[in-house]
Amino acid sequence: MKIRWFAAALAICAAASFALAGASSAVVPAAHAASASHQGLTAPELSAAARAQLSAGGASICYDAYIQDTGWQPWVCDGAVAGTTGQALRMEALSIVTTGTGGTCANAHVQNIGWQGQRCASDGTVVTVGTMGQALRMEALTLRLGSGQVCANAHVQNIGWQGMTCGTTVTVGTTGQSLRMEAIQISV
Repeated sequence: MKIRWFAAALAICAAASFALAGASSAVVPAAHAASASHQGLTAPELSAAARAQLSAGGASICYDAYIQDTGWQPWVCDGAVAGTTGQALRMEALSIVTTGTGGTCANAHVQNIGWQGQRCASDGTVVTVGTMGQALRMEALTLRLGSGQVCANAHVQNIGWQGMTCGTTVTVGTTGQSLRMEAIQISV
């Protein structure tokens, strides 16, 4: 009974976070195009290409991976690969920004921490999950949009590409196997 109540409460909180996010905008405000910080994680400034993609109209998603020994990579959008393959480097954090989706929620499963807890942002606002400066691997990621479908594909240590998974909520990567996510593709 407590589990059902908790699940219902979580669903209400998630719905409220999207309601509070307000109406979506096709243009990323300049205030949100700069670095975004959440619980000590600072995402890099959106690139001109990412801002242009997000301002083009319609639904779009851009993301940026923080990689072991490399740091933040350039922003990529709509199905492009963020991260590395064939280099045995762990993804440690991921920043995501959407437009035309009603916002996004993300939750990362991190080595020695487990699930961090859902973090949500409205369209045009960056949400960042994972860790930086702690040498911890991101092992799995759950994504949910305010409206519409999200697709994701993770490249995982010893597995390779898992295959594109689509739905209103998707989870990629692994838990309980101590395997690092190395790269990701996301589309809306």
